[in-house]
Amino acid sequence: MGPLDGLTVVDFSTLLPGPMASLVLAEAGATVIKIERPQTGDDMRTYQPRLGEDSVNFVMLNRGKRSISIDLKRPDARDKLKPLIERADVLIEQFRPGVMSRLGFGFDEVRDINPKLIYCSISGWGQTGPKSNIAAHDLNYVAETGMLGLSTGADGAPVLPPMLAADIAGGAFPAVMNIMFALRERDRTGRGVHLDISMADNLFAFNYWGIGSGLSGAGWPKPGGELVTGGSPRYHIYRTRDGRYLAAAPIEDKFWENFTRIIELPAEFKDPTSDTGVAIAAVAERIVSRTASEWKALFDGQDVCCSIVATLEEAVKDPHVAARGLFEHTVGSSDGRLSALPVPIASVFRTSASHRPSPALGASNELLES
Repeated sequence: MGPLDGLTVVDFSTLLPGPMASLVLAEAGATVIKIERPQTGDDMRTYQPRLGEDSVNFVMLNRGKRSISIDLKRPDARDKLKPLIERADVLIEQFRPGVMSRLGFGFDEVRDINPKLIYCSISGWGQTGPKSNIAAHDLNYVAETGMLGLSTGADGAPVLPPMLAADIAGGAFPAVMNIMFALRERDRTGRGVHLDISMADNLFAFNYWGIGSGLSGAGWPKPGGELVTGGSPRYHIYRTRDGRYLAAAPIEDKFWENFTRIIELPAEFKDPTSDTGVAIAAVAERIVSRTASEWKALFDGQDVCCSIVATLEEAVKDPHVAARGLFEHTVGSSDGRLSALPVPIASVFRTSASHRPSPALGASNELLES
């Protein structure tokens, strides 16, 4: 029994943000029913690499869910789905604004069917505003919210981020959070609500420090010029002798003292008021004098806030990660299994959804008859 046991979620979304959100709900015990188009289903099913008939991406994001295959453009689609919507608690959709209304499943239309339904719309730019119908992907959202402009390489050009921050941190997780708020509010009022989740809107919180600085008149941050953008020797990435990298974050004085002592930094570069560029170069000269393994041995057991930059493979296989059991559950089918994706749910709330496979396309079409 999970905390969301008995909750029914009808998920019209595809690809990443909506499916990630409904995965979190499923893992907490909710019954999630994917609504997919016939023949092809969710586009994520066709991605590479494969695990059986579907992609690894689809298998990881849709474990423990059910699938209904139906053409939403058919005249009878609304009638077929009406009984399901009547008993649902949450609806998730990820189309551009206006698409669900044109299909007959907009908030106003489904509210007439089920006034208690929590209707969650996830979109790039939100349901209103001049950009609301502009096509975009994760890279566009991080570019237009100022995040990408603060992340630059040595040549000053923005660095392509390896994580899909807008989709997950700006879309999926805020959707889950607001769905839970809405369910709590429904307990009090008995009414559903329309949630407008904008992936771009939700990225601004990550640059709270820069926004605060700019709006207060202290100055807008510059790439490479601030504490967290590479403007301090106390928060920087340094190359080691063997071509690996040290992520050094000894910000507080006690950590800085330990760090500079271990790397034997000359005293003239320890003063925080000294020229930061010169200090960064001096630290870099010390770090490049040893290999990553040598620095790891020197820093082990010391309070220095330093890490060797890990590959993704190293991170997944880290003994600490194994001890935490992050990848202990598996997902898949007779065609193969792999570790299930860890989602940010406390272990006390996780249910057996971690062990159930992702659904075959249309495997739960009998629900249309019930």
